[in-house]
Amino acid sequence: MSARLTLYDAVAERAAGVVVREYSTSFGLATRLLSEPARTRIRNVYALVRLADEVVDGAATEAGADGAAAALLDDLERETERATATGYSTNVLVHAFARTAREAGIGADLTRPFFASMRTDLHRTAHDAESLRAYVYGSAEVVGLMCLRVFLLDVPAEARERDYARLTPGARALGAAFQKINFLRDLADDSERLGRSYFVDVDPARLTEAQKAEILADIDGDLRLAAQALPGLPPSARRAVALASGLFTELTRRLERTPATELTRVRVRVPGPVKARVAAGALRSAAR
Repeated sequence: MSARLTLYDAVAERAAGVVVREYSTSFGLATRLLSEPARTRIRNVYALVRLADEVVDGAATEAGADGAAAALLDDLERETERATATGYSTNVLVHAFARTAREAGIGADLTRPFFASMRTDLHRTAHDAESLRAYVYGSAEVVGLMCLRVFLLDVPAEARERDYARLTPGARALGAAFQKINFLRDLADDSERLGRSYFVDVDPARLTEAQKAEILADIDGDLRLAAQALPGLPPSARRAVALASGLFTELTRRLERTPATELTRVRVRVPGPVKARVAAGALRSAAR
């Protein structure tokens, strides 16, 4: 490999690391428990996911490019596929993702559903059961599968596809749980700022305790399924996923204790000291 490409790869991956650090304290904390090169690879995946999210309802809208969001998202998807095929992109975050995708075997079977769900947010404001399943699969479950592809680079090549098939239900369930937790936590912002409602037959302004309990029971089912897959992950990935699961489980418990009427007005958070306590517990659990 040439010195110039090596430098470009390094710069691209450092840029992805900055995205993780600035946009997500919880995810950043979990990635610190990964050994290299898995830590860098997972950050590369997250950076592309965040980049697409910013096109849909972040910086692009605030810059006045919301009318061009669909075209920008199409361009980003095409650039992602081109970079994955060629190994190079002029967009350093796409380049970092493509580098990982080529190493881990992340292909269009995962990136296309992801971009399809991102595109859905540009035109759909409410969901039925079928559209919600498709949306959660593309926006979250496939991200779990991308991460699983990265984690399994730590196991012998001959075991990867077998382990991928065995661990797929857990990876999908964890991604789905995280997404649904975010939906519930961001209920007010999604409704008021973005005009979206994700939960079927739920009016965000009139969430009831019964509806909240049903949503949380569904999330708990996903978390239990994900927990069954945890022992099958390589040790480094097991620690990181245990921490991420622990943080989201703590957030779920706080959502349980928050009255439904408050969830329509506030965004529930996990304080820093509590995150540290959860991290310590996750480390002990993963060690066992």
